[in-house]
Amino acid sequence: MIKELLFASHNAGKIAEIKQMLAPFGINVKSALDMDLPDVEETGVTFAENSLLKSQTIAKATGIPCIADDSGLCVDALNGAPGVYSARYAPNRDFEKGMDKLLSEMAQSPNKSRAAHFSCVVSLAYPDGHYELFEGRVDGHIATKKMHGEEGFGYDPLFVPEGYDCSFAQMSHEAKNSMSHRGRAMQKFLAYLKTLQD
Repeated sequence: MIKELLFASHNAGKIAEIKQMLAPFGINVKSALDMDLPDVEETGVTFAENSLLKSQTIAKATGIPCIADDSGLCVDALNGAPGVYSARYAPNRDFEKGMDKLLSEMAQSPNKSRAAHFSCVVSLAYPDGHYELFEGRVDGHIATKKMHGEEGFGYDPLFVPEGYDCSFAQMSHEAKNSMSHRGRAMQKFLAYLKTLQD
């Protein structure tokens, strides 16, 4: 059973989500931000590669099992961009500017589809090199303008999941976590944790 877990992230929004999801397991969760660990450079070309780069590097360096995720927004009209470059696509990680850039590039694209999806790969790496991967995806579309709410981060104000008329940013944490890409990947991870408890 895992008693302590590191989360390879400096993103306060993601850290809060993960700690909330893992609270029922009684696992002591620390983040790279909590421990002042440096960012691991994401040089992979897929979400799985980037996620593993982060979790394996930190698990090996600290001797503590580590989870990491890589996720991004993939927009049909932009041939899947920003994809694995979602965070870097936003100038200086300013997502307000990133959303403006996204809407501007979509307006200039000959492909007028507004279809998009969020993908996420969560990896769990053990210090001995063993790892597990958990994938999640949610389909939807890009709103014509930002739909800000009380919640969310990143591109959430622009993404409307399939079957809804509100953005991720307008949903409660609970509603978003139950069906988001990260939520779906994490549900698979939590199911794996339960098998360790049995």
